Amino acid sequence: MTINIEDFMRIRETSLMKIKAAKDEGQKVVGTYCAYCPQEMILAAGAIPVSLCGTSEKPIAAAEEVLPRNLCPLIKSSYGFAATDTCPFFHFSDLIIGETTCDGKKKMFEIMQDIKPVHVMQLPHLHQLDAALKLWITELRRLRSTLEADLAVEISDDKLWEAIAKVNRETATVKAICDLNKGEPVLSGLDLLTVTWSRHFSSDKNSLLSMLKGLQEELAAGRPVGSAKKPRVLLTGCPVGLGSEKIIRLVEEAGGCIVAMENCSGYKTLELQADSGINDPIVALAQKYMAIPCSCMSPNPYRMELLRHMIEEFRVDAVVDLTWQACHTYNIEAFEVGRLVRDNGLPYLHLESDYSSSDLETLKIRIEALLEMVV
Repeated sequence: MTINIEDFMRIRETSLMKIKAAKDEGQKVVGTYCAYCPQEMILAAGAIPVSLCGTSEKPIAAAEEVLPRNLCPLIKSSYGFAATDTCPFFHFSDLIIGETTCDGKKKMFEIMQDIKPVHVMQLPHLHQLDAALKLWITELRRLRSTLEADLAVEISDDKLWEAIAKVNRETATVKAICDLNKGEPVLSGLDLLTVTWSRHFSSDKNSLLSMLKGLQEELAAGRPVGSAKKPRVLLTGCPVGLGSEKIIRLVEEAGGCIVAMENCSGYKTLELQADSGINDPIVALAQKYMAIPCSCMSPNPYRMELLRHMIEEFRVDAVVDLTWQACHTYNIEAFEVGRLVRDNGLPYLHLESDYSSSDLETLKIRIEALLEMVV
């Protein structure tokens, strides 16, 4: 069966029908917002892990009736969808898992508790300490207990290892697809986003893995979508999804080709695998997820290492660093990213924006100026 990008664009619609049917048969659904949530544990509980909506401007006005206007649009969008019951994945979720990646999100989750049950994982932000790993292991054990109690199931180690193997295979396949762009790009930036972002809405890991492998084979045998003359751009910074992809569109409309994305919806987690050689699956998961190079970590050296080798391996000509309004950790970390990029002799552009279209012309001019700097 031939698999193409359109199949991934339909994942959300297809998954909703499957989720509704699964709910009718008594299966539970657990909604997540962040890469730090161990989906392996949800799978081991026999539930469906699903990403929740937070990349559209539409529900932000409703969110601002409760939340500050000068808050990150991702947080406002996430809460707005929940408050207006316009995210069907949130609607079907029996439990929401949050995390303390930033002050705005952790306080928003307190308010969201009035809408649905929310379990918040307390994430240590100094991941290089042994005490931090111990705390995170404790948090994952607490999550395991919550899932067992709320979903009325038992999460055995065997089920965890089975789920770990499944997610490891998925991650490796997605990385292999992204890595095809190290040569002449076979995926545009928008296509790349469609694959890496949409997969989180799939309700069936086996079906998803089959789709990913099929796409990998099709792309490996296909023709490049770019041109050798197009500047090769790396996008880094805050999470991007369909609905908040304006920077990707602007770069490619200006003649650039986004060959890689380092952010949460892209490459950031794709090198990370849970180690099956560890005796305790909870420890294996803790080590994996603690290694995610999010700007909430302080210090955050792995992000710089990841960017450095992505710049080299994807043969990048320029870097665009996107910060959503009021995301202080990514905004401050942009200084270090800019220094790294310039030390590699490449043009660098840091953009701060929100989900609105009010700044499109300004962004367009700045992006065009960046691409003109490519030698």
